[in-house]
Amino acid sequence: MTGADALVGSLADAGVDACFANPGTSEMHLVQALDREPRVRSVLCLFEGVATGAADGYARIACRPAMTLLHLGPGYANAAANVHNARKARSPMINVVGEHATHHRRFDAPLSSDIETLVRPTSKWIGSVEHPDQAGRLAIDALEASMMAPCGPVSLVLPADSAWIEGGARAPARPVPPTPQVPIQRVSANAEAVRGARKAVLYVDGAALWGEGPAVLARLAATGVRVVAPTFPARWTRGAGVFQPDRMYYFAELAVADLSGCDVMVLAGAPQPVGFFAYPGRPSVVLPEGCRTVELSTPAEDTLAALRALADALGAPDTGPVEAGALPDRPQGASSPATIGASIARHLPHDAIISDDAVTAGLPIFLATRGAARHDWLCLTGGAIGQGLPLAVGTAVAAPHRRTIALTGDGAAMYTLQALWTMARERLPVVTVVCANHSYRVLNIELARTGAGNPGPTAARMLSLDGPNLDWVKLAEGQGVEALRTDTAEGFDDAFARAVAMDRPVVIEVAT
Repeated sequence: MTGADALVGSLADAGVDACFANPGTSEMHLVQALDREPRVRSVLCLFEGVATGAADGYARIACRPAMTLLHLGPGYANAAANVHNARKARSPMINVVGEHATHHRRFDAPLSSDIETLVRPTSKWIGSVEHPDQAGRLAIDALEASMMAPCGPVSLVLPADSAWIEGGARAPARPVPPTPQVPIQRVSANAEAVRGARKAVLYVDGAALWGEGPAVLARLAATGVRVVAPTFPARWTRGAGVFQPDRMYYFAELAVADLSGCDVMVLAGAPQPVGFFAYPGRPSVVLPEGCRTVELSTPAEDTLAALRALADALGAPDTGPVEAGALPDRPQGASSPATIGASIARHLPHDAIISDDAVTAGLPIFLATRGAARHDWLCLTGGAIGQGLPLAVGTAVAAPHRRTIALTGDGAAMYTLQALWTMARERLPVVTVVCANHSYRVLNIELARTGAGNPGPTAARMLSLDGPNLDWVKLAEGQGVEALRTDTAEGFDDAFARAVAMDRPVVIEVAT
């Protein structure tokens, strides 16, 4: 057994069943090992950022890691933006990074780099297989590290000779250590703080926002506590019949105003809220004056169990408020983010997954789908655009029985448009909605907020995507994906209704 066989086989034995790959020469023995392991679905991605974004989406829905296969340090560098997003999402992910053979590293060949330095900022654990007999054990170590709370990406470096030399052995899977529980004394202290507050806010992130978590949050909301989620959580179950927390405002001064009067903020699986960026004369910490924070749980602790205990301590009822659910009428006129949201709400299948990288168009669509059929909404956790299409690839692999909708801006989609090719090749029935405004609209907003004044011709040209406009019909069709374009609300409503009924990927370019 080679080191590559030991690595892949050990992960397969432990339940890892997907690999998103962009291999190179140094990874050919890993490719052969995957060829011999039918339990792992190997998905080729034409850019490394697609591979890691797909692994992130897979993990958010499957709640377990996929592996990626990346070519040396430059391959990881290409992948790093979506590993950053995955780290912020606390998504487990095993990035297997090929390396030159151990005896070849000292010659500084053209693709040589300091891989450990490259992976360190976005990896919670790093291992290197210096001999094939380490491959199986380190693979299981990597899996365990990625799954220990708080979950996150890990990096396992595999030199080419450690992959091809025989002498590897599979290592047995180990149970992941249980997530630490919150001491009852801390729960009691938080309950006392809430009871003594004039206006308490529960700021919650993590697993409490999806699955059965919202039902627990509804109990707490029934006691009078206001429940607020981060601006961009990793996964959010919402729609008709589901309790829906408020969402933290993106701009810091609006968030502070919205929280006005709050004197106690309970942090549940979340750090204190901070603004996305610093602005002259505006706060970094998003808390009103006089508000103190108390910590119920850290991201490394069992937040959902702590919230159940807090609800019991506060004497919360067994149930709480949920979204009644109401579908809008068929929109008319020119297309806009609001009309797009109305159509998505009208036709969204039950238990769908929405991957949101639509930037400025995302919020109106989010608001319009509040009463839609129950679904999971996946946000751009780390702010590095180019996540939406790869994330949709991963969710479609993880949950083929559920329909995935990818929302993206035309600028954001250009970062990782190669994901469309993977959707076509794997026949993933993803509906991609490209909100085309032919500009980096969010940057025009940000330019105004910095106080820099009206943009001159150079600045305006740096923030626009026209001259020429991007043609998403041709871009999609060139990668084997059916596509159409519309600029009316009625046209999009018809197109989206047809697309969600298809068994293949579809792109809809819609003017915003």
